[in-house]
Amino acid sequence: MSELNFLTELEAVIADRLSAPSENSYTARLAQSGALGVAQKLGEEGVETALAAVAEGRERLVSEAADLLYHLLVLLKLRDVALADVVAELERRHKE
Repeated sequence: MSELNFLTELEAVIADRLSAPSENSYTARLAQSGALGVAQKLGEEGVETALAAVAEGRERLVSEAADLLYHLLVLLKLRDVALADVVAELERRHKE
């Protein structure tokens, strides 16, 4: 499996955790805060990613970027937006 294909797999795992939540699932607990709560967490992760990019090493940037992508996928799922929709928009913009 390519690394990028894992995003699709992660998207499916997130969907599963949201459709059958358990108390042990961070994803399910995060989703309980609603879109606003997840959006706030996404904002925090964005700031942490930006700061890591300018003030920390590559390893920290990779870690923060992973957190950012994960929280984005959770928010997209809560708002019923598929990752494929975002990729399609990027492709559309590239063609312009």
